[in-house]
Amino acid sequence: MIERLTPKGVPKPQGPYSPAVRAGDFIYVAGQGPIDAATNKMSYGDIQHETRLVLTNIKRILEGCGAAMTDVVKCSVFLVDAKDFGAMNQVYAEFFGDDKPARTTVETGFADPKMKVEIDCIAYKPK
Repeated sequence: MIERLTPKGVPKPQGPYSPAVRAGDFIYVAGQGPIDAATNKMSYGDIQHETRLVLTNIKRILEGCGAAMTDVVKCSVFLVDAKDFGAMNQVYAEFFGDDKPARTTVETGFADPKMKVEIDCIAYKPK
């Protein structure tokens, strides 16, 4: 069974996608940019500010789906500038601690040229 989920208190999608999709025991969280959930507007800043906001949104989405950051098995991190890797990684470590998921990090461009980071993830949470 596939469920398309939009938990309360998370940023509204900026396009035609679901914030999360549960497929069996897996939850796929759509790529999250630095959107302030209270205003549903982008909140640009340094890489640490944006990473913290992105991971907070991911955490809220997962919690709204009955999961937690400890359930994340894979993340994909997209950076506009690879020089931001170290600073992004510091904030990333705050959210995952010892429960490190598998991860891919790539440098890329975004449709929004002011955005510095986007992260998506897959969590495993049996019902």
